[in-house]
Order: sequence, then structure tokens, then C-alpha cells
Amino acid sequence: MTPPDDVYTHGHHDSVLRSHRWRTIDNSAAYVEAEFVPGASVLDVGCGPGTITLEIAKRVTPGRVVGLDRSDEVIAAAVADASDAAVTNLEYRVGDVYSLDFPDDSFDVVHAHQVLQHLSDPVAALVEMRRVCRPGGIVAARDSDYSAKTWFPAVGELDEWLALYLELARSNDAEPDAGRHLRSWAIAAGFDDIQSSASTWCFATDADRAWWSSLWADRVVSSAFAEQARERGLATDADLQRLAEGWRRWGAIPDSCFVAVLGEIRCRC
Repeated sequence: MTPPDDVYTHGHHDSVLRSHRWRTIDNSAAYVEAEFVPGASVLDVGCGPGTITLEIAKRVTPGRVVGLDRSDEVIAAAVADASDAAVTNLEYRVGDVYSLDFPDDSFDVVHAHQVLQHLSDPVAALVEMRRVCRPGGIVAARDSDYSAKTWFPAVGELDEWLALYLELARSNDAEPDAGRHLRSWAIAAGFDDIQSSASTWCFATDADRAWWSSLWADRVVSSAFAEQARERGLATDADLQRLAEGWRRWGAIPDSCFVAVLGEIRCRC
């Protein structure tokens, strides 16, 4: 069976990778960090530029860690970024979550951060992740719930941005509210020992608001999100420029804040 050829809503523009490089175990994988013990073997699916992956490798040394991503370009960047880190237990590979090139029962932990929301068949991905996880091991996933994102104060352009994002992601046969679906998907994938949780990112300091608003202002005009929105007739250049200005205006408000809600699952194999 040929794996689905999923479309990545964000793409790999620098405005996207800036947010990916910000991610750490502490801010993005705290719910599963207890599993990252010395000697554990870990597969990090959809590793992107590998900031979380590299931290995992340092924690589980001498355990084997593999970072996997579909993009050759992103894997090359991850390899370059890790070249000075003096780790010998880390390997990066290009691969597909629907068809993992590993034998059954290969890893103690199979981890995916912000991956399932972009897939047209997240249950199939979880089945494959389960296949390569050893009995007693953990399959862990954390994903955004876009409809649960909230901010202050009200800015009309951000409401329009969210509506556009939801429409565009779903036109890619993806589920932008994946966070609330994770437990259901895990049950459908055959797991029966599932721990569910949720956590947040909160952007409220001057520096955090400036970074987050600038990042999204760039994304809505320059990333694959913008390209797809234009190609499908969901937004014009003028529309996207207006949304970008709304993001910048929100980021300049001294008492503004933005909260992103993310769902989490830890599934025992």
C-alpha cells in the first residue's frame, strides 16, 4: 500500500524553522521526559531541525537516538546543527512515518511532536509507531489544538487568521485541532493503556510577544501557508498583508498575551 502523500501546511520557510528551533524538552516534551533515561533507545518522528532530538540524545546516552523527518533539506540542517554537539549516539534519517524503515520492537520510546496534526491518516501513523516500539515502551505524541488557541486583546485579523488556518489545514486533509483527538486516535490504533494530558505555551513577555507576532507575520505572507492560501483562492496578497499587519499590531500592545493549548498522549505498548 502506497503511503499518503501528505501536504505540509507550514512548509520549511525560515519563519517556520525559527519556531521549531525554539523547542526544547522543557517547553515541548516535559510530559514524557521521565522516559528519557540513560540507555533508552528513542525514535523522534518528524524531528525537524532536531533541537528536541539532540537534547534527548544527551539525556539517554549511551542509548541510541534516531531523528526522522520527511524533508532532506531539514535533515541536512539538523545534521549540521548537531555537528559540534559532541554526541555519538544520535543519527538523523530521511523517512516516512507511515512506513518506518525499522524492525518491529526497535525502540523504547517513539516520540512525535506536532506531527499528527499534519497527517491525513494519523491512526495509520500511530499503528506504525506502535509497531517499532518495544513491549512495555512508550509511544508519545503532543499536538496543537488550533481552535483552543486564545489571545488578548481581541484583534479581528487574528480571528480571520485562525479561520483561514483551519480552512487551509483541512483542505490538506489534516486536522488542526489534533490535540483533542489524540486519545481517540490512539484507541483506534489499538492502544489500551493511554495517559492523556494537556499543556500550554504562553507568550506574554515583551520579548515573547515580539518573537511570536513577528514569526506569524512572516508566515502569513512568506511560508507554504501563504502559497497554499493564494493557490486555492482562500486569500489574496492584500488579505495576507492585512493579517500580517494585524499580528504586528497585536504584538505591539503592552498587555497582550497569546495562549496555545496542546494535547498529549503517552501510550504504553
